Amino acid sequence: MNDQQPTPEKVMRIVTGGWACSILGSAVIHSLFRHLEGEGLSAKEVSQKSGISGRGAQALLDGLLGLGLIDLKDGRYRNTPDASTYLVEGKPTYLGGMAKLNYLDFERWSTLAEAVKSGAPQIKNTSDTPENPYWEMLVPSIAALSFPVAQMAADRLGLAKAGPVKWLDIGGGSGIYSAVWLGLNRQATGFQLDWPNVNRIARDFVGKFGVADRFKTIDGDFHTARLDDGAYDFLIYSHIAHQETPESNLAVFKKFRKALKPGGTLVISDFVVNDDRTAHHPFALMFYSVMLLQTPGGATYRQSDYRNWLKEADFKTVSIEPTPTPATLIFAQ
Repeated sequence: MNDQQPTPEKVMRIVTGGWACSILGSAVIHSLFRHLEGEGLSAKEVSQKSGISGRGAQALLDGLLGLGLIDLKDGRYRNTPDASTYLVEGKPTYLGGMAKLNYLDFERWSTLAEAVKSGAPQIKNTSDTPENPYWEMLVPSIAALSFPVAQMAADRLGLAKAGPVKWLDIGGGSGIYSAVWLGLNRQATGFQLDWPNVNRIARDFVGKFGVADRFKTIDGDFHTARLDDGAYDFLIYSHIAHQETPESNLAVFKKFRKALKPGGTLVISDFVVNDDRTAHHPFALMFYSVMLLQTPGGATYRQSDYRNWLKEADFKTVSIEPTPTPATLIFAQ
């Protein structure tokens, strides 16, 4: 029996979650973590280097210290290892863009109570609109989340030694899968199907990895674009299924099956919950609320949902594998 008495700590941490997001988002907007990298700075120096008020600098520094993202010693503030890894611009693990995006997204979250009541988003859906500036904010912000997952998928597929293979990344966003995979296999060619403005971002992003000569983009909507039969060794469907309805996912899986070569593999990455609606990471459980706010029919789907769709789409084997990140990898052949 657990005799430990409840305390308000967990509830207060959640109640003040908006404060934490605002402090972090504001610090990212003003590049505080870039300035605090290395030997660190005094509050006055942070104010001067970041161009913010002295009062504002102290407020952010106190907040970041309270969140455990910076340290204070001898009057100088510096990044913790977590902040240095994930919040300094230019690093492949940078999550500051996501912090900024969530901070700017507070208006949407203020409509959650009404969305829960109605079952429909209260703000215009962004998931089916080409050339929407929202994608240009989102795509670079979430690339770091997929970086380790793309590496894990490549290892699982033995991609480095797979020879002159080619793949199609459906709704590939930043192009992170192709950036990672093309770096591992110098004989491979990567294709990406996405909106034109997103593909522009991807070409620039992948180019920074030195593999742009083997990265091709196809402008279009994957729901309606024609895919050649038996054309690809691998298809990638990363963080797309959650924005689709069950009927849409089944339809595209049937389409993907025909586009794969014999023995080819469909790689799915998403926030997947267990059949009893538990999950290996709390992010996956909270993500359904994002879909409620953002899409008319998206959701966080169960493992059994994917197995059923893939079976009906004529995939013979399905392997579902958790990752150390909030995402789950699914391999279907």
